Amino acid sequence: MTKDELSLLLYFESRAVDNGGTVDTRHMNDIDMEIAKKWNSDGFVEFGRVCFEDIEKARGKYTHWCYLSDEAFVLAHSERKARAGRVWEKKNFATTEELREVRV
Repeated sequence: MTKDELSLLLYFESRAVDNGGTVDTRHMNDIDMEIAKKWNSDGFVEFGRVCFEDIEKARGKYTHWCYLSDEAFVLAHSERKARAGRVWEKKNFATTEELREVRV
C-alpha cells in the first residue's frame, strides 16, 4: 500500500471503530476520495454518502460512511501494530524499569 492508502485506511479504521463508520470528509483530500471510490468498487472498504436527513441531524459534520472488509481490518491492525512499534522506539520518556536498569 502507498503512504496515502495506509493513512486513509487507518482513518477509516478509527472512524469505523470509534464513530460507527461515520466519516468527516473535511479530513479527506481529492486523492483520498479517489482511493475510497476505488476501494468501494473493489469491495475492500464500503464507502458512501449518508442520507440527507441524517446529514442535517449531524449538522453537516458527517456526510459519508465507511465499513471495512475483513481484509481491510487485518491490514489496519498490522499497520497500527507497526506504527505503535515505531512510535515506541522514539518515545521521549523512560519507564521505571529502564530507569532501574540504569541505576544498577
